[in-house]
Amino acid sequence: MVTREALNALSEKLKEAGVENALFEANLLLRDTLKLSALDLVLAYQKKISQGDEERLLSALKRRLDGEPMQYILGTQEFMGLEFKVTPDVLIPRADTETLVEAVLLENHGMNVLDLCTGSGCIAVSIAHYNKNAYVHGIDISEAALRIAEENAEKNKVSDRVRFSRMDILSELPAGVYDVIVSNPPYIERDVIPTLQKEVVGFEPHLALDGGTDGLDFYRRIAEIAPKLLQQGGIIYLEVGHTQAEAVEKLLSDVGLKTDVIPDLCGIDRVVAGRKQKV
Repeated sequence: MVTREALNALSEKLKEAGVENALFEANLLLRDTLKLSALDLVLAYQKKISQGDEERLLSALKRRLDGEPMQYILGTQEFMGLEFKVTPDVLIPRADTETLVEAVLLENHGMNVLDLCTGSGCIAVSIAHYNKNAYVHGIDISEAALRIAEENAEKNKVSDRVRFSRMDILSELPAGVYDVIVSNPPYIERDVIPTLQKEVVGFEPHLALDGGTDGLDFYRRIAEIAPKLLQQGGIIYLEVGHTQAEAVEKLLSDVGLKTDVIPDLCGIDRVVAGRKQKV
């Protein structure tokens, strides 16, 4: 089988399975297997595929047909213009979260940042990459996630200004005080998780999804500890689900923070901010 035939066969299989953008995904699988750029793939259309590459291609196709997200198959995901390693130990970074990072970057000064529930480290690494005066401490309960986060800090050359620690923030309190706290915590209601897309519920870590009965467990805890962790005038930025902004804003307001809500590009309330007033 030559490369062009393989591309067509992959695309047809994916299309039959109801995969959107079947040709695009077939192209990605083929490029990843053959380790070719988009241009080199076109130039290799008439090149015969080795038996080993064909077997690897069929294995990748089966994973995709079984519902595994393309990002896990390829092992990478782009976020904020950077490339991040992803595995089933971490949530796949999503474009929605760029609103959170962009809000932090508007602070635009030297700052110590605490990233709660860091996961892949995409938030911490992106902040450090785009603000050369930022020092970020990322915290997560998952050792496996922290290993991925550390790889991503090294991959994007910010490991000198980003460090990671294991901690359960629901029961432990981070040390120190910070100019900025940022978090995209688990916020899916527990009973809703089984109803999510197969790509999410079947492959992404439930530990990083489960926000408790009403989805607000982590927000309550973060609101409780934020005043202790913020400098005078410091600010916290929290990503929220599309129905949670009002409830999270109240949690921050109730502990004395001056709140604001930031919409994403679709106009959905995506980030709730709370500033600690100077006294």
